[in-house]
Amino acid sequence: MRPTAAAFRPLTHRITTGAAITHVHNSSVPQARGILTLKDHVYFAKATARGRGRSGAVKSNGDCPLELKMATPKIIGGTGDGHNPEQLFGMGYASCFLGSLQLMASRMDKKHVAEDAKVHPNVFLGHPDDPTLEGFGLRVEITVEGCEDDDVITAAHEYCAYSRMLKHGANVRVTKA
Repeated sequence: MRPTAAAFRPLTHRITTGAAITHVHNSSVPQARGILTLKDHVYFAKATARGRGRSGAVKSNGDCPLELKMATPKIIGGTGDGHNPEQLFGMGYASCFLGSLQLMASRMDKKHVAEDAKVHPNVFLGHPDDPTLEGFGLRVEITVEGCEDDDVITAAHEYCAYSRMLKHGANVRVTKA
């Protein structure tokens, strides 16, 4: 699946596409992109999913292990009695973007503009427009509350690892154990 556009609120006059912030009327123009690669790593997380399809459990390892029951949402035929990947993605994105927002505000000597900010991602699961792609795709809309500075929000979007992954792609390698 390829990433889709991430929209910002309160930046109502602009929307991000795969390559840059452009006016909304240009947002449907496909953008060419490469893959972001890493020269090193400063941290890595390890997780395991087990169960049946999107239902079962996920567990992360590390400093503060976490285990969650997973379930497919009722709206798409599941039981809805657990968490789902879109929720986890949204939570991770919210945390990463908030950290980036506050860091960028601090670096711009505007720490006060993001001290009480909140980040609200909406993660939409749906079918891709491209009829040759089976399965699902994601669309993300991010609402930034408590920070009115467009320059800080734009800098945070450019710095945030989740935003970079959606904008530039990520190097993903799948292997057998």
